[in-house]
Amino acid sequence: MGTTDSSRAVAGRPAAGSAAPPSGLLDLLSVAAVVLNAEGQVVLWSPKAEELFGHSAAEALGQYAARLMVHEEHRDEVVKLFTQVMESGQDWAGVFPVRHKDGSTRLVEFRNMRLLDDLGGFYALGLAADQAAVERVERDAALAMRLVSQSPVGLAILDSDLRYLAVNPALERITGQSAAERLGRPVGEILTFLDTDPEARLRRVLETGESVVDRDIVCRPPGDPDHDHAWSVSYYRLEDSAGRVLGLAYSVIDVTERHRAAAEAADARQRLALIARASAYVGTTLDLETTACELADVVVPDLADVAAVDVLECALDGRTEPHEGPACFRTLAVSAFHAGEAACVADPPGGLATYDSDRLITQCVRTRQPVLLPRTTRRDLDRIARNDAAAALLAAVGVHSYLAVPLPARGEVLGALALARTRNNPAPFDDDDVFLACELAARAAVCIDNARGYQAQRHAALTLQRSLLPQLPTHLPGLEVACRYQPAGATSEIGGDWYDAIPLRGDKTALVVGDVMGSGINAAATMGQLRSAARAFAELDLAPDEALYHLDHLTEGGEQAITTCLYCVCDPHRGECRMCLAGHLPPALLRAGHPARLLDLPTGVPLGVGGVPFEAVTLAFRPGDELVLYTDGLVETRSEPIDARLDTLLDALTATRGRDLEETCERILETLRPPGGEDDVALLVARAQPLLPAGPARP
Repeated sequence: MGTTDSSRAVAGRPAAGSAAPPSGLLDLLSVAAVVLNAEGQVVLWSPKAEELFGHSAAEALGQYAARLMVHEEHRDEVVKLFTQVMESGQDWAGVFPVRHKDGSTRLVEFRNMRLLDDLGGFYALGLAADQAAVERVERDAALAMRLVSQSPVGLAILDSDLRYLAVNPALERITGQSAAERLGRPVGEILTFLDTDPEARLRRVLETGESVVDRDIVCRPPGDPDHDHAWSVSYYRLEDSAGRVLGLAYSVIDVTERHRAAAEAADARQRLALIARASAYVGTTLDLETTACELADVVVPDLADVAAVDVLECALDGRTEPHEGPACFRTLAVSAFHAGEAACVADPPGGLATYDSDRLITQCVRTRQPVLLPRTTRRDLDRIARNDAAAALLAAVGVHSYLAVPLPARGEVLGALALARTRNNPAPFDDDDVFLACELAARAAVCIDNARGYQAQRHAALTLQRSLLPQLPTHLPGLEVACRYQPAGATSEIGGDWYDAIPLRGDKTALVVGDVMGSGINAAATMGQLRSAARAFAELDLAPDEALYHLDHLTEGGEQAITTCLYCVCDPHRGECRMCLAGHLPPALLRAGHPARLLDLPTGVPLGVGGVPFEAVTLAFRPGDELVLYTDGLVETRSEPIDARLDTLLDALTATRGRDLEETCERILETLRPPGGEDDVALLVARAQPLLPAGPARP
């Protein structure tokens, strides 16, 4: 412990007074040393001289150098040069042909100089090296320098303290830092723009000798702080021929273009995947809000941090958008990468917001062109938000880039898709994002328009359907009645289901439930005709089988759709009801003290078949008894058998014994009606009541 191996010193240079290991350069040159006295005789002869000239020290010492090493034709010139050096004291350097012991001639590079001893005597020192070796070293050094200076690869040389010793021009160009800024400074002061700790990594390489090769890093160098650059870097320790650690070198190859090409290819694949996902995900229903939510959700977070689908209120109403003044938008959907940002960046879903004509979203829908703000300023936020308070919220969540694209469908702009990026995604929107957003908006706008049209048609159809359904009398003698109608949830057309409760003479009441096969306006129109006809026949006080006979005759041979019907006449004075079926499902009966059951009645044939008589059945119907009339949309599904569904109906009816009839209707529908049912439902529940005494006659 406490010793230092100078041949492997890394942390610093050898201590003062210690011997430093050789550099190896003199070994490459194989420099020979020869000393001559004033008469030109050899007085000192080095081992390298023996290697260079071939003569041993014993053979050379005391000999005249000119005679020993120079051909006769060159001796006069050598003597002259020797005399000049000894007389003037000036060094001479050059290349001279020398005779080797083996008789061959070799070109040797000399450096001759005069020496003075302590007695005033003069000597000549000659340092010699083979010219070929000198040229090889010079050539290698020159080649290395040229390679370093002209290489497109950035190179830096650091000492053992990780201070810069040399930087080539390529590294200056790549990083944007000059050599003068680096030389002599530690690497930690220069590479501050890297996210990692480069000094620690370099020191590990210096200590272990384990090189790091082709490590990819992405950074923003001082020469271009606004854009990402990709580098492939390598670190390796420098050692001389004796293994002494000289320092460290690192190389930098700029692979930014390759990185950008790969990133662009990845972005292109991501955009295609997003379009494919949107094609499959957006427009799965004909519900307007659901379609808008699908569009907003599909673009977050791949394209934006916050997305809002804003539709012109006039487009929802079928009106034309004015070309001037403020525009009124209804926000159908909002999606955000972080839930808290949604309320800050976009208007709440379902709400109305008015934007002045100078607002960007208004300009987007009126010019029918996308609006792109790669980098937003506070003034831009004022043009994005509807008011100052909303602009402050945009600034608070860090909205730095904004994009709005129109929603075009069938020659009309329905609204706009507004996108924003916050601190979660520092990259600004660019032209590629505009193209992608426009493509998504165009595809989704058609789906939104379909949903809008369906919603308008459905609203009109439901209005017609409900207008054809009766307003039940407020009082029916000896009878309490509750009714429900639910339209189909997954079809664009209404059905032909109906119910009715018709007061008759003698305190009797006719209860009717029918189902016109098919859907749409024609089914609703047929339903309206049959309901009116049934009321007319009821006014004639016809028996149920006779009323169905006339309804069947009315529809026979015409274009009306086949219809099922249940016609029932309740007589509170007799405590009975008489009913007849025309191809309809049997009603359910609940008596006091007994579970609910289906009535076993002759089914009959649907109206419109013709030629088949109807058979009526009379049964007791006393106070407390309940009768449930319904259409097949309540019990028929594709996933369960009809018998199981009818059992469920009976169980639900039994469980509601004694409850208010309105609550009974709700319970039955809640139990049996599936969400988004494919058929409409008409439901009528009647309960027999004690017949109250007649009041005073009206004047």
